[in-house]
Amino acid sequence: MSTPLPMPGEMAPEFTLPQDGGDDVSLSALRGHRVVLFFYPKDNTPGCTTEALEFTANAGAFGEAGVKIFGISKDSLKKHENFRAKHDLGVPLLSDAEGDVCERYGVWGEKKNYGRTYMGITRTTVLIDAEGVVERVWEKVRVKGHVDEVLATVQGKVTGA
Repeated sequence: MSTPLPMPGEMAPEFTLPQDGGDDVSLSALRGHRVVLFFYPKDNTPGCTTEALEFTANAGAFGEAGVKIFGISKDSLKKHENFRAKHDLGVPLLSDAEGDVCERYGVWGEKKNYGRTYMGITRTTVLIDAEGVVERVWEKVRVKGHVDEVLATVQGKVTGA
């Protein structure tokens, strides 16, 4: 099993990852902004596409709340760029091709599907405050209604974990 998920109140693990379209993104460079990291298994799969589209549809509201959103998977930059273009995504996608960040965030581990066991990314969302401290973690996310819940949390409309 991988590293445990970061807990609220802990410093979020630092990272620098390449972003589709060019630049690298470092968590430390985002200080002063709240950050949502949504870890997802694979580009162009139904659940991942729906989640990315819902974050895109709500990107303006997250921006108004001062929150930066990033999707992270092990897909290559080329796959991310194709995914973004195909679905007109409006959220940046970061490539963790080596899986180091997924390991440090505790989202890489054993999964079971239709009786098959394999290693993969467990759909997880992490909300990080402006100082780099984990505010909230959503584990084993179900896509339906998830983005609305994350948005309500960043807007202060819900409390607790």
